[in-house]
Amino acid sequence: MTALTLTKFLTQIAADQPAVAASVRALAGVAVELSATIARPDSTAQLGAVRGSANADGDDQKKLDVLADEMIATALAAVDHVAAYLSEERDAAIQLHDGGDVIVASDPLDGSSNIDTNVSIGTIFSILPASGGSLQPGRNQLASGIFVYGPQTTLLVTCGDGVFAFQLGTDGQFHDMGWQVRMPAETSEFAINASNSRHWAAPVSRYIADCLAGSAGPRQRNFNMRWVGSLVADGWRIFRRGGIFLYPADARDGYDNGRLRLVYEASPMAFLVTQAGGRASDGQQDILDIVPDALHQRVPLVFGSANEVDEFVKYGS
Repeated sequence: MTALTLTKFLTQIAADQPAVAASVRALAGVAVELSATIARPDSTAQLGAVRGSANADGDDQKKLDVLADEMIATALAAVDHVAAYLSEERDAAIQLHDGGDVIVASDPLDGSSNIDTNVSIGTIFSILPASGGSLQPGRNQLASGIFVYGPQTTLLVTCGDGVFAFQLGTDGQFHDMGWQVRMPAETSEFAINASNSRHWAAPVSRYIADCLAGSAGPRQRNFNMRWVGSLVADGWRIFRRGGIFLYPADARDGYDNGRLRLVYEASPMAFLVTQAGGRASDGQQDILDIVPDALHQRVPLVFGSANEVDEFVKYGS
């Protein structure tokens, strides 16, 4: 590991973006606590239990979902720069500080269905200028990132000038991983839940069929499929070695506009992807150009290696 730590990185960022630096610092503190909580023996059975209610999107809340959300809300309330907190777990924006400079949006615990399966889960965040209000396009983001709680606790973060990778050390500090985060433009791996294939629209079915046809098919190369079912886990792999992630709209009830949340999942991931040289689309337009019409708006999401995302988009054009 190099000498650069997240603390030093944020000190540099604070010179021009003090609100962003303070917000990421607060979120990193929560991530350290969550990582320790998840790692405790016998914790996952309790943390993965359904709390007995649904969140703002109608999904069952796990105990860890609620805990992570409360921890983030508390941490951000201590940051004077934060005007409001938008959470996937809450119906409406939580107003924090009048005159605050930024809005922080978060999926506090992504992949919560995997809490008790020892699969990587994480926290997704987006930082937006408060002047733009709660509903603004992802292109306005000042910063975004994902914390991943797995064999390593890691962070991918962008403040609009590339993507930086950090890993939590035994000293409680996030250390630079010495990795230039740049997504390969070409790939031979795709990630999709193939069990939903009977519900897919024709362009998605054609694209996957052509990938599966391998070197003898129209794509003229063999593809592998990888699917974890945790956005942060699938995303981390794609940042590391390239690939394409697909969560399209389909014919099931409630999936006609996609399933992932624009504000809390798609936009922050799209900002990271774009800053790493990749691309993110809903199949027709760039995710970063979509102006949300509701806090919990859902969208189709396709992201990853730029050339492969472009190839997928051609199937629907």
